[in-house]
Amino acid sequence: MSRIGYKTVDLPDGVEVSHRGTNVTVKGPKGTLTATFAPEIKMQVKGNEVNFTPTGKYDNKERALHGTTRANFNNMVEGVMNGFHKTLKLVGVGYRAQLKGNTLALNVGYSNPVEVQVPEDLTVAVPDNTTINISGINKQHVGDFAAEVRSYRSPEPYKGKGIRYENEHITLKEGKTGK
Repeated sequence: MSRIGYKTVDLPDGVEVSHRGTNVTVKGPKGTLTATFAPEIKMQVKGNEVNFTPTGKYDNKERALHGTTRANFNNMVEGVMNGFHKTLKLVGVGYRAQLKGNTLALNVGYSNPVEVQVPEDLTVAVPDNTTINISGINKQHVGDFAAEVRSYRSPEPYKGKGIRYENEHITLKEGKTGK
């Protein structure tokens, strides 16, 4: 059983936490994040440390919420302090990406380019034609947008062509063998 929920979260200098009931706001140098946590888990702020404790009987639901709440709060603190980023690579002949204002245009083997609107809270950079850098302060939004972009052409298992994460390893299958 995981003991993540019992770990304290240390607040770095420059990060402020305010909570009213189940609403929690974290302010830092990179921005502000707000979230609503489950009422079954109580949050206690003492100086630069934040602890989470279950309020009622410690059943399966509260056990799951305990670690999840602590991990989500820790991600909020990390996001307003350092931010999160994902890097995608386009692998394939003729595959390329372009950033046109607030739109990401992907040429990934279809007859027309796929155009994806970049959410307002994320920053997307295309340093070269085959690399896409996605960054932001909300870990879930960064991961969701990276997964959405990857879904337009997931890596295929025979040649490995497609959009993949930077350090993702694709296990290639062997093709058909002749007689």
